[in-house]
Amino acid sequence: MRHIQQLLLLFFISGLLPFSCKEIDGYNEIVSTDMTKPDPVKDVKVVNFNGGAYITYTLPKSSNILYVQATYKINDKVSRETKSSYYSDSVTVSGFAKSQDYDVELRVVSRAQVSSEPVNVKVHPDTPPYLLSRPTVTMRQDFGGVQIDAINMAKANLGIIVIAPDQTNKYQIIAQNYTDKDTISFSLHGYDTIPQKFGVYVTDQWGNISDTLLSTITPVYEAQMDKSQFRSYQLGTDARTGFGWSIENLWNNNTGSPGYHTEQPIQPLVWPAVITFDMGRAARLSRYTIWNRGIDGSGTWLWQAGAPRTWVLWGREDSPVDETMPDENHLPPVGGMTPKGWINMGFFTAPDKPSGLPNPQYNNTDLLFWNAGFSYNFSLNLPKVRYMRFECVSNMAQTNNFFNVTELSFWGDPR
Repeated sequence: MRHIQQLLLLFFISGLLPFSCKEIDGYNEIVSTDMTKPDPVKDVKVVNFNGGAYITYTLPKSSNILYVQATYKINDKVSRETKSSYYSDSVTVSGFAKSQDYDVELRVVSRAQVSSEPVNVKVHPDTPPYLLSRPTVTMRQDFGGVQIDAINMAKANLGIIVIAPDQTNKYQIIAQNYTDKDTISFSLHGYDTIPQKFGVYVTDQWGNISDTLLSTITPVYEAQMDKSQFRSYQLGTDARTGFGWSIENLWNNNTGSPGYHTEQPIQPLVWPAVITFDMGRAARLSRYTIWNRGIDGSGTWLWQAGAPRTWVLWGREDSPVDETMPDENHLPPVGGMTPKGWINMGFFTAPDKPSGLPNPQYNNTDLLFWNAGFSYNFSLNLPKVRYMRFECVSNMAQTNNFFNVTELSFWGDPR
């Protein structure tokens, strides 16, 4: 697998782990002609953590100090340098590949770039986050591919890397999922229903790499549902259409405006609001993607206005019966039914804006993420359904009196 490791390009934004420090009075200019060698640090103490260590010390009493430099190797090949300013009494060393002894060399550096004699410190970091996560990685069959799950107990910046053999039987990277979330779950689709070899390993922002979990997975059959067969199936409790944005726009293969839009506000207000449609044939659904109103001639709607924030999908195979759908506090379990036979296909939440910027601000990453649509998997244990109800539980504006969606695509096994 060594050739695979060389292919990795990691795009992490490192976060500083919190540490205690004290401010030292005074301000030092960076440039100096004082070539006096500074004294080394003393009273060194070490507190280890997962993948690193905090090192505290006492600085020599001198107004000529610029910073303390820590030099260390994090694995057999890579060396790092970490600097801590004159105003701090500690330095954080991180990125170590294993839980074992490592040597760290501390030097005091003056404003004239003269270094002190080194102080050698031994640290023994706890198990690095990428190695903590590796035993939690699992692979299982999914519709059209494989589902990968893992736990990131330290909420560290990790990469979950998926590999598969190419035509020459050499393993190549086929997917890279970078995250700092504590629960990791994603699927790969588009594979035939024959045994497929996959491998998964975990990496971190410093290029450390775990061993590889290898497995042979037989994907479940999956095809995209034929939108030419979709039809509106309006029931008495369905929300009424507004602005001429009809429900048929949800399956016209146009992810931009116009889509479907309720009245604004819905009158008389019945919330959560529901719409119903017929997919034309029954299928065991595997996944779906929802697209929401983005940027159009009337404005920018990313993570705003009527885009659903939370919603429920309901399904059934037999002819629909109208009923008032339960709110989020009274849902049957996934796979369970309402009194009149609607099956809970899942409760879903829109992902947060990647940048974290407040509305209406956004960056290009946010825009690309929004325009790609939000994709979700259904439980493998759900029965076949043909008729669907989309129940908006809350909208992005939190007004909860209207909603809009531009497109829906479903995949599954209609055989």
